[in-house]
Amino acid sequence: MLARALPSWGEEDAQLRVEDEDPLGLWRVGGAVAGPVAFGRRLCTARRTGAAVRVVRYAPRWERVCMRHGRWLLDADAHQPLEHLDLRGLPEVVEAQRRCARVARRAVRAGAETERVFALARAVMARWWEQAFGWEREAIWPRRLHHVAGGDAGGDLERWRIVGRHAVVFPEVVAVADALLDPGMAELVWVDSGAGRPRALPTDGMFCRRLGEQVGRPWLGPLAATDHGGHTNKPPPSVSGRLTRSSAPSRLRRWLAPYGRHRPAA
Repeated sequence: MLARALPSWGEEDAQLRVEDEDPLGLWRVGGAVAGPVAFGRRLCTARRTGAAVRVVRYAPRWERVCMRHGRWLLDADAHQPLEHLDLRGLPEVVEAQRRCARVARRAVRAGAETERVFALARAVMARWWEQAFGWEREAIWPRRLHHVAGGDAGGDLERWRIVGRHAVVFPEVVAVADALLDPGMAELVWVDSGAGRPRALPTDGMFCRRLGEQVGRPWLGPLAATDHGGHTNKPPPSVSGRLTRSSAPSRLRRWLAPYGRHRPAA
């Protein structure tokens, strides 16, 4: 039973060797062998054990929402003080966690590995996340990012884009994972990519257009089909320290300051 609960316990891999004075070290590096490790919820721990102490658990990134308390559980190997992000006021992120179970069952029925399906969806989102600074009409991700940052991510935008990314893009990760398992979407990919004669996806292709619609961005299709490459859509270094919302290009203003008030992070 202990081996199932702690899969890295019996590993002798050199990666798992940590200093005695670092009790969390084994959990942090255990993700390299046994899978991602996240902080658990202290409130959940207190409810079950009576002690609100720091805990860690193995949890893939598609199982990071605490449904009871509305929190996103952060990686335990991230060297930063936060253990979780507040999702109260972001019902779409919590709902995406509910959809995950359905997507996972669909993957099993299709004979696909759930982990690989979500890994591919996350890879798509990682690319879009880098491109999003160049999307003039993008408003969803900046709003979520400001929220998980406690109201305003603009003062430390680079840090919050790292800390908050997985939570912010999670609804889109689930939507894309679901789309990858849709035979109709697979047919659109086949047609758009040349129907047996490989070519780059066209900017007016149906697959990217439909994918944009599924993530709530009907304008995204041509942008998703185009690889802008390089650093075209990345912010300049220390963007939050040198630009204000009034001086920044319009495509960056939503990232630098929120439009409304948000519930503070707990």
